[in-house]
Amino acid sequence: MSGSFTSLTAAERQRRHWFTKSAADFQLFGQSTSHCSVSKMVVSVIVALMLVSCTCGENPAIQVVLTDKGLQYGKHVGAGWIQEKLELVTLPDISGKVRIGILGSIGYTLTGVRITKCDFPEPSVEFNQGPTGFKTSTSGLSIAVTGGWRTHYKAIHDGGTFNMALFNVDVTSVVELGKDPDGHISVNSVSCNAQIGNLDIEFSGGASWIFQPFVDYFKGHIRGEIEYNICPTVEKYIVNAEQSLQAMNVSFEVNEDLTFDIPLTGLPVIEESSLNLGFKGEFYSIKTHQEPPFEAQPFVMPVQSGYMLSAGLSEFTVNSASYGYYSAGLLQAIINDSMIPPSSPVHLNTSSMGPFIPQLPKMFPGLLMTLQVYATEVPQVSFHSGAVKMGSMAAVKAFAIQPNSTQTPLFKLLVDSEFSSKVWIAEGKLKGSMTMDNFTLSLDSTEVGTFNTDALASMAKMGVKMALSKVNKQLTEGITLPRLKHAQLVNPVLTLEEGFIAICSDAELLEDIDFN
Repeated sequence: MSGSFTSLTAAERQRRHWFTKSAADFQLFGQSTSHCSVSKMVVSVIVALMLVSCTCGENPAIQVVLTDKGLQYGKHVGAGWIQEKLELVTLPDISGKVRIGILGSIGYTLTGVRITKCDFPEPSVEFNQGPTGFKTSTSGLSIAVTGGWRTHYKAIHDGGTFNMALFNVDVTSVVELGKDPDGHISVNSVSCNAQIGNLDIEFSGGASWIFQPFVDYFKGHIRGEIEYNICPTVEKYIVNAEQSLQAMNVSFEVNEDLTFDIPLTGLPVIEESSLNLGFKGEFYSIKTHQEPPFEAQPFVMPVQSGYMLSAGLSEFTVNSASYGYYSAGLLQAIINDSMIPPSSPVHLNTSSMGPFIPQLPKMFPGLLMTLQVYATEVPQVSFHSGAVKMGSMAAVKAFAIQPNSTQTPLFKLLVDSEFSSKVWIAEGKLKGSMTMDNFTLSLDSTEVGTFNTDALASMAKMGVKMALSKVNKQLTEGITLPRLKHAQLVNPVLTLEEGFIAICSDAELLEDIDFN
């Protein structure tokens, strides 16, 4: 019987991949004005993955790859979003004291600070292998802000407005990705460095003519205050992202029968031009929650640098769903005559079955029949280069319905069937074709005496072929691919490999996406 599980023994090292877009809140400035370029870019490349418990060491059944092309696209979108939101930002007050020669300490507060202009060069984001994560750099950022000022020198209090410009702001941050003991992705700030090249400030109103000559004293102190607070602000948003990840889970209820678990199975793996994440990808029966008697086999996802991302689905994931239904006793059905089309030449009654089982209408004349169909083994799916193989073993128990509604067992048939299919993506739809490779029907036991099953097998094959014809018509027309919540796939390509199925694609974020 086909449907054996396929492994790739050459896969010594698994690659784990995921295309990322942060769901963490972004407040452009925490305690400093130059944060406008950094915190979003740091957080926007962190995976907002909903991850819960996992068993360490197991092979991932789902792998996702984010390439450098995808990373750069995400960076570009994030940078554009920042530029659009800058004019809406109000910055926190900046307060301090500065000592000016013989005058002593002068206290100041800059309040109501808002950005009027930001020369925002697109940051650089790259994969970082040691430690595993991202390195984000912003260089040459210039910001113009305006607001109000207040000073107090002994009994003198004054105020007015100011305009300030920060030039050549450089910020570099390294973020490490990991996995906590429960299988959540972890996010940790490893290093951060911030420098402001220069700062100019001009006071207006009040007694600004007194303080303007001492602007060199003020701007040096203000620049230091801003530099000091940039990295703590960046790290605060990284902590917020970490907390958001910890609050999420990956145990999803698919329907009333199955749940789907996708925790991380190992540490993120970053190579020179890709981020790789591996997920458990296992379905469970809600009723039994039993582990299947087979394990996910290792497979290696090829990095397709020409695409933004790719995802691989192991045959284990599909077969775990099959086992979930099987272990809960859901792979069975009762068929009665009311379910047979009126135009069918054969119906479920002893008279109609006479040509196939001659003794049946003699032993049980004029009685309706019912069939109990159920899987005797877990149906299996296997992925091969260019084809999907599906196999199942089932049994059919036939009963005669007596006038008093009791059911009399008649016979039991065994059905062994195998199918092959090809699938591909075209015109934004999943398309394919399916053929029957084998259909064997045999008599397992009987209460009405032995009979030849060839005629019954021929009739059953005709029914299966008619059903396949309808399935293939739908597959030819195609099934529209599900649309992601905030993005859509662009020119996706599907390939069938040994042990897994892979989709490579570019992606496009929707215009109405909001990172808030």
